[in-house]
Amino acid sequence: MPETPFASRRGLLFGAAAVSAGVLVTGCTSNESSDDEPAANNQPAADDKPGKQVTIGFAGPQADHGWLNAINDNAKKRAEKYSDVTLEITEGSNDTAQQIGQIETLINKKVDVLVILPADGKALTQVGLKAMRAGIPVVNLDRIFNTPQAYRCWVGGDNYGMGLNAGHYIGEKLKGKQGAKVVELAGLDNLELTKQRTQGFDDALKNYPNIQKVARQAAEFTVESGQAKMAQLLQAQSRIDAVWNHDDDQGVGALRAIEQAGRDEFLMVGGAGALSAFEAIKADSGVLKATVLYPPTMAASAIDLARALGQGKGVGGLAEFEIPSSVTCYSAVVDKENVDQYMPTGFK
Repeated sequence: MPETPFASRRGLLFGAAAVSAGVLVTGCTSNESSDDEPAANNQPAADDKPGKQVTIGFAGPQADHGWLNAINDNAKKRAEKYSDVTLEITEGSNDTAQQIGQIETLINKKVDVLVILPADGKALTQVGLKAMRAGIPVVNLDRIFNTPQAYRCWVGGDNYGMGLNAGHYIGEKLKGKQGAKVVELAGLDNLELTKQRTQGFDDALKNYPNIQKVARQAAEFTVESGQAKMAQLLQAQSRIDAVWNHDDDQGVGALRAIEQAGRDEFLMVGGAGALSAFEAIKADSGVLKATVLYPPTMAASAIDLARALGQGKGVGGLAEFEIPSSVTCYSAVVDKENVDQYMPTGFK
């Protein structure tokens, strides 16, 4: 699963719907300036019109999770949209040495821009630096390198925001219920992203004194671990009012455990934005009522930003000559009211 920088490094905020719609690179409202407008508005922004040919190298980890597979699909489909983009995509590997080798091959091919989602941000920092020193700008996707010198732009998700928004959603749903009890089904505890999601959730619950988090279990982002850990939570807690589950893939197992236990007295909020979660939310026949996005459409935005970099253009809607140094996708809450809007972005 993805790992992102601390909340203090979030940078600009863009909603998931805006990212998937491609507004990051649509043209500015006007590229002409009057005498009293700043000259920056004359800078052309990237748009859908064919421009300078750009070869983008894309290197990510092995797609062994629904979210990572969706990352690859979003990158490929976005590149196919542009007649002026050639995408050189690696096979993907969780072995850091192998991924470094794949990236070095792209550097030797002298691609114009690199988009890298490292299997391990710390371990791949040096190859990011190598690319930058070779004059190849790097768009660092989601899992961040150890130094900003290793990338020109970082684009990724907001783990703290996921927990924060999940907590506020649950808090508002249970606002009038005294002595409300919630449990948390977290991800891998050795990942910084898991700590950030939990911190955001805990911070949100501080706004609702009627709610107490009574239990927490860490799963492993798999169906099997989700089922086992959720079963343990259900056995330990005779009454629950809400569940915050960090990941929709492990949520499939969690829902199985809930069904097997015959429990339906609570609401559940998931995380990431899997298609199965969207479908369950739309059907509204079970406990899953919402999920908080960690949008894989960020990969499409990384291609947009890489293309703009390769063409020496800025971002539509912003006055600066250059693309931002940091873009954080917003962790929107998807429930029955807006699920149809997000359904096309759901991943399997």
